[in-house]
Amino acid sequence: MDAPGPVTHGTDTLEVSLLPGRSGIGARGAISPATRRRWEQALAVLARQHADVSYLELSQVGFVDVAGVRAVALTAMNLPGGRIVVERPPPQVPRVLQMFWPDLREIEVVPR
Repeated sequence: MDAPGPVTHGTDTLEVSLLPGRSGIGARGAISPATRRRWEQALAVLARQHADVSYLELSQVGFVDVAGVRAVALTAMNLPGGRIVVERPPPQVPRVLQMFWPDLREIEVVPR
């Protein structure tokens, strides 16, 4: 990831950090066009560190747009194996995954 701390554009803020004790990242804020670059950089870090199961902890994320969900799906599809567990995402995340990627086995969603 680039410099630590939040990225703020207008009213959207996104903070991303590595999860302590396990492979993955946690996010706080909103994933939107204004914060997309930061989100995609964080997912690239996740993919480089991936080892069988990686976690995305999204309980502190209030909104993820379709392109943000798409970035997660593409990251999962390009992993060499294993899966991404998306923990406690906003409600639109599982709906978008089901709508556009209903058979994507590389993502497991743990609801709020």
